Amino acid sequence: MRICIDQLATSHRFEKTPTRIISLVPSQTELLYDLGLEESIIGITKFCVHPFHLKATKKIIGGTKKVHFEKIKLLQPDIIIANKEENTKEIVDELSKICPVWVTNIITLEDNLQMIEDFGNLFNKRTEAQKWIDKINFNYEDFKLFVKDKPLKKVAYFIWANPYMVAGKDNFINEMLQLNHFENVYENREERYPEIIIQKIRIQGNPEIIFLSSEPFPFKDEHAFEIGRFTHHAKTIFVDGEFFSWYGSRIAKAFDYFKQIHNRIEE
Repeated sequence: MRICIDQLATSHRFEKTPTRIISLVPSQTELLYDLGLEESIIGITKFCVHPFHLKATKKIIGGTKKVHFEKIKLLQPDIIIANKEENTKEIVDELSKICPVWVTNIITLEDNLQMIEDFGNLFNKRTEAQKWIDKINFNYEDFKLFVKDKPLKKVAYFIWANPYMVAGKDNFINEMLQLNHFENVYENREERYPEIIIQKIRIQGNPEIIFLSSEPFPFKDEHAFEIGRFTHHAKTIFVDGEFFSWYGSRIAKAFDYFKQIHNRIEE
């Protein structure tokens, strides 16, 4: 009997190492795969696109906000991997009637490393987990040297249109912005992802850079033009949202991408 504690401080008891895993979070599905657990993954969401072939080989059990409970029950999982932000408490509570639901809570880089270590312990993949932790730490130290003399720039990171929404505080996107020496002008808002009125963008922070994320909303040139009209010559950059919002093993690749962003800003 093993007792393991997730990032919400919930204790879980396991008679043996879980070998039938359902993942409700795309970035965590990718991490499970990168830890060598492809054969153990039996169910994923329709948004789990990395690696792409899993959508053809694993059972799709719905999305992150709406899951098919009966499909999950029929798969007879040993464990379900969820996330506090991505999945509702109601979903977690209902799924807990089927099997243990391991909930992660990722806001900081340290939270992310803890999740990787937890998965290594939970699934008996400690060596693989440590390799990813070492890789992320190495790339992060290299990136800190790259960014240490970069001046602080005021930014707004848009995630949605109609209505316009941005990244606020207490989320992984804001953590990634801070690592890049980007000052999030909406960090002082109460909401994690506040709805904003773009006509007020100058008096609410007057960002120098507007980031338009590739997910969850597919921003286009017309959005960039509309937002840009209300800024004071802010530079607009379309960014790959996966590198700012996906945690897990993806962050190991993110630091090189962030260097590219800085180079584009300086063009």
